[in-house]
Amino acid sequence: MPQLSLHSPLGPLTLSEEDGKIISLDWGWGRDQTETPLLCKARDWLDQWFDDPALMGAFPFPLEPYGTAYQQKVWAFLQTIPVGTTITYGELAQKAGGSPQSIGQAVGRNPIPILIPCHRVLARNGLGGYSGDGGVNDKVWLLELEGAPLPTQAG
Repeated sequence: MPQLSLHSPLGPLTLSEEDGKIISLDWGWGRDQTETPLLCKARDWLDQWFDDPALMGAFPFPLEPYGTAYQQKVWAFLQTIPVGTTITYGELAQKAGGSPQSIGQAVGRNPIPILIPCHRVLARNGLGGYSGDGGVNDKVWLLELEGAPLPTQAG
């Protein structure tokens, strides 16, 4: 499986491709580096996205994350959340079906974070979690980069 890594403000990230589609984005530097046309375009897009996400819009290349039918449905909804906008787990549950807890589980299993913007989903009374290497700090950084309003954490 071809992989290509890049330096990012969040640390090293590795994109993986299968059958001409991006299947994962992982924190850390991948062992093998293969410059396919898709991985090079995706890497360059991400580099520009980190400079100004509002100019880049949605990720324009094919994604194919592995997951259950329900997870796929949730991830499809995540891709419709505009840059700089947030939604709660409960609001997403009303749109996609299921409970806020099942939404949280699906969001937490997103294999292509940033490109499938799970960082835009918040808890009802705060930030919620984030699966990135830096945890919630990465989520806050991504939301601030996008200019999204940050919630006040319930105490």
